[in-house]
Amino acid sequence: MVGWLLASAAAVCIGTTYAQPSPEVQARISAAIAAAQASNRSTDIDYTAFVNPFIGTDYTNYGDVCPGASVPFGMVKFTTDFTGYAPAGYISDPSQKAHGISPLHDSGTGSSLGTYGNFEVMPLLCPSGFDTCTTTLEARERYRKNDSDDAYPGYFSLTLDNDIKMEATSTRRAGIERFAFPAGSKPYFVLDLANDLPASFAGGTLDIDPENGRITIGGHYGSSFGPGSYHYQAFACYDLLNSGTQKLSEYGVWTGDKYGLDAKGLGQTHLNLSQNLIGGTPYQSGALFSYEDNTEEVILRVGISFVSTDQACANAEEEIGTSSFEEIQKASKALWQEKLSKIEIDVVNTPPNVTEMLYSSLYRASLTPNNATLETQGAFANTTSFYFDSLYCSWDTFRTFYPFMTLHSPVEFAQIVDNYIDGWRKLGWMPECRANNLPGWTQGGSSGDSIVAQFAVNYHNEAQALGINLDDLYAALVADGQVNPPEWNTMGRQVNVYKQFSYVPFAVLDTGSTGRQTREGSRTLEYAFQDFGIRQVAQVLGKTDDVEYYTNRSYWYRNVWDATVYSDGYQGFMQKRFSNGTFYNTDPVDCSPKDTRSTQECSLQEDNQSGFYESSSWEYSWYAPHDTGYLVELMGGNATFTNRLDHFFDEGYYLAGNEPSFQTPIGYHYANQPWRSVDRVRDVVMNNFNIETAGLPGNDDQAAMATLLGFHLLGLYPVPSTTHYLIVSPFTPKYTIHNAYLNTSTTVTVTNYSAASVAYPIPDGVPAYVKNVTINGVPAKSRCYVDFYDTFRVGGEIEIVVTEDKTYDCGGPVPESLSMEGFARAR
Repeated sequence: MVGWLLASAAAVCIGTTYAQPSPEVQARISAAIAAAQASNRSTDIDYTAFVNPFIGTDYTNYGDVCPGASVPFGMVKFTTDFTGYAPAGYISDPSQKAHGISPLHDSGTGSSLGTYGNFEVMPLLCPSGFDTCTTTLEARERYRKNDSDDAYPGYFSLTLDNDIKMEATSTRRAGIERFAFPAGSKPYFVLDLANDLPASFAGGTLDIDPENGRITIGGHYGSSFGPGSYHYQAFACYDLLNSGTQKLSEYGVWTGDKYGLDAKGLGQTHLNLSQNLIGGTPYQSGALFSYEDNTEEVILRVGISFVSTDQACANAEEEIGTSSFEEIQKASKALWQEKLSKIEIDVVNTPPNVTEMLYSSLYRASLTPNNATLETQGAFANTTSFYFDSLYCSWDTFRTFYPFMTLHSPVEFAQIVDNYIDGWRKLGWMPECRANNLPGWTQGGSSGDSIVAQFAVNYHNEAQALGINLDDLYAALVADGQVNPPEWNTMGRQVNVYKQFSYVPFAVLDTGSTGRQTREGSRTLEYAFQDFGIRQVAQVLGKTDDVEYYTNRSYWYRNVWDATVYSDGYQGFMQKRFSNGTFYNTDPVDCSPKDTRSTQECSLQEDNQSGFYESSSWEYSWYAPHDTGYLVELMGGNATFTNRLDHFFDEGYYLAGNEPSFQTPIGYHYANQPWRSVDRVRDVVMNNFNIETAGLPGNDDQAAMATLLGFHLLGLYPVPSTTHYLIVSPFTPKYTIHNAYLNTSTTVTVTNYSAASVAYPIPDGVPAYVKNVTINGVPAKSRCYVDFYDTFRVGGEIEIVVTEDKTYDCGGPVPESLSMEGFARAR
């Protein structure tokens, strides 16, 4: 039995070989939870104290989480940048070296080279003076002191092995970096112009104003997950004098490389460098400066902008001004407390590790996307809409991230939807995978359709008040569904051939558009579900003809089902298909964890021949979230379906860290065996998630993983583009979800809850299985799902009575499927 959730949090994390953060981090969190439990309070709880920012920062499972200082949806995220594989800048691997701290990062992205990392600052000790300072990346790298890393919402720190401590706190577009130097040492700093994580510098300038103690930087840099020919602009404004309390000593500029170039210009104040067209790694460059009086503490104030250096300076002046480090940190903590308190659990009776996992997940669910409103460039310059960077990517986030946001944060959700619609206004299609303010690679088509549909079906009554024009929203959806971009690698779909053949054909002649013609099976499945989202919004708007049209298109997922394919004794799998109707059969095992013979790539590479994106046919054959009931029939009925689903898990085809697998643990609901879903979700959580740095089963994917875990712990799972949430079995005895905009609070109480159920397998005789569900005192029509409009939208009480009887069914209808008269009306 896996029972670690009932152990003390400290015992789980401290002493593991890969736990680089200070043991004090876990000790502090454990003490905060214990104090909250001892107080027996349900109010005035500091939820920020339960957050562990280091979950997912490991180098074994590659969670790629940024533990840096940020405010909710902040454009700025301060953390240190390390050598090795570290897409978020930070990595807990103690064998890697730090080469600075920088203000721009993403969290939970899998770009191998990393994203952002611009304007890095590295504190230095240069005993022999200016000319001997180690300015280049490799020369200045240093190990950190063991167990010195610390972070909590709004704060990050780390101490280098030369005893220099680096700290940071932030606002949305600015922040403060604080450095503590050993006594008697002269503080030096190197500040980068050309270095960023993916080494993508394409030209820029740096200016030092020694009289006013200010350095301004601006440059062009490349995408971390998009075409190499695309570039974005970024600007920084560093104030060096801390309102006159610090005094510069030396200052100048430098350039360097890995092969001997190490040139410094004492007293020089300007760099103007273009892109090096000969190729290779860009020359490194930046500023170098020091302070008088051997001060032991140095504070740098920095503003960031995507518009200009003037705006970067204005952002720092507006958001930081003369505020102290502690004042900014306190303000950031207050913003996080407001976010985290949207979901309040019974901390007293919840296992401590569940509390820590849940609030750490809620924290990461508000780290991204990055609110860059008023910081727009290119086609979005001077837009009047909200603007978010790092959507990166809609294929990852539509399944759980936005349905989670639906429950408690419609204002922020509306702002992001406004941003999606504005993408259609400016570019002709909604964004799919915006990274670094640039269009990124599409993965499954136009998954933004599912995101805006999720908003529309749940908040259409409030849309206008929230700033959303539903007619524009629908027009953006129709553009995605009907208009083929000339190049569909970065936005839109290959919809011309999709409409012609009713699926995306393999090896088709496409005379009107360009894109990587792979993933034909998974793109067909994703396109069909995106059509379902359009259908849902058409229903809300009363567009009867469109409802029928997109309903029929949403069934096109069936056109890539090949009933003749066998694998492991099971019949029928999704397969890619030629334009003449014949199937191109591939082994359903290809690109699965059990694929031991295939040498092909399984992602966006041109030699991905499996027909699926980052997945296998074994995994994607479960994918029709709007019509799973029909899949049950295709696979041979309830018994065969559940046996096959058991086989999928037991034989190792399931991938906890892969989005197409997200829905599969709850698939048993559709075969009217929800007790199996309860067991399977316990299995998934207990064997894939924990509170260690390796506590995620893979890339957090812009908090897709965080919100998946959040749903599992709350005993829910969403059906995207609908108002439905499936009921599983909560890991906590009671929780309340607050929706401030709707002025509602919904409390879910689990009667007969036992902490002993937080284990896998669930011990015999322990209640965890749903006996009945009541909503505001009225029995629910099903034990398997609820509707947002009947529950979290109106508020009140939901009671889930659990029992040890594990053979229960839905006690009413199974979750709805479109072809079985489901989703028949808009709410």
